[in-house]
Amino acid sequence: MLYFHGISSGVLCVIFGIYEKLLDSFLNFFKDMKNNFKFLFPIFIGVGIGVLVFSNVLNYLLINFPIQTQSIFIGLILGCIPSLFKDINTKTPIRKSYFLFTIVAFLIGILSVYLEKNINFSNTSNFNYLYLIFSGFAMSIGIVVPGVSSTIILMLLGVYNLYLTGISNIYLPTLIPMFLGLLIGCFVFMKLTKFLLDNFYAQTFYSIIGFTLGSIFVLLPSFSFDILGFVAILCVSLGFLIGNSFKNYN
Repeated sequence: MLYFHGISSGVLCVIFGIYEKLLDSFLNFFKDMKNNFKFLFPIFIGVGIGVLVFSNVLNYLLINFPIQTQSIFIGLILGCIPSLFKDINTKTPIRKSYFLFTIVAFLIGILSVYLEKNINFSNTSNFNYLYLIFSGFAMSIGIVVPGVSSTIILMLLGVYNLYLTGISNIYLPTLIPMFLGLLIGCFVFMKLTKFLLDNFYAQTFYSIIGFTLGSIFVLLPSFSFDILGFVAILCVSLGFLIGNSFKNYN
């Protein structure tokens, strides 16, 4: 649901430096309603504007300039990674063992991209409501955990085509149980992620970085040593500069 052109909403939140704050605001909304509302409201407004205004623009760019657009997104992700490592290391001392979490998460991210692109999963429409609720629950992992694809989760469960049909036709008997499971799952996995960040901050965030890096491979365009290849490199560089500049605003 919140997985846009290969980049999950969690990845974007990590890139913009608001991932932890977003978790806190959702989970502790009623503890400080005023400040949490002040933080969340403009985000929801931005999401609404983005869906209504910029989705068509990005679709146009991805259809007509796919290599350039995907390359900028890759650069954007890469540009944010150094500042993420820096932020982590200011809170906890760096240890070589932490990089193991990044490597494992990175490999899982690559595997999920491979599965999504190369394996055809069976789909059917004969599911009961409990299974649809469970599917929505599992789907929430891809929303809460940066770099984990909701698409591959729904494919593994065999409901991806059913979900797409439900979205396109606004078919409530499919969407309502999945949305219910999604809400429950988001709360559960936000709680779990918050617990891990509170108790295993470095290990959790090094894993998040690994998943984020793994998400690059779903965007990776076909490269050639010609003018388009040169333009792709320039776009990656531009995206890197933009992403790296975010550290001044976090």
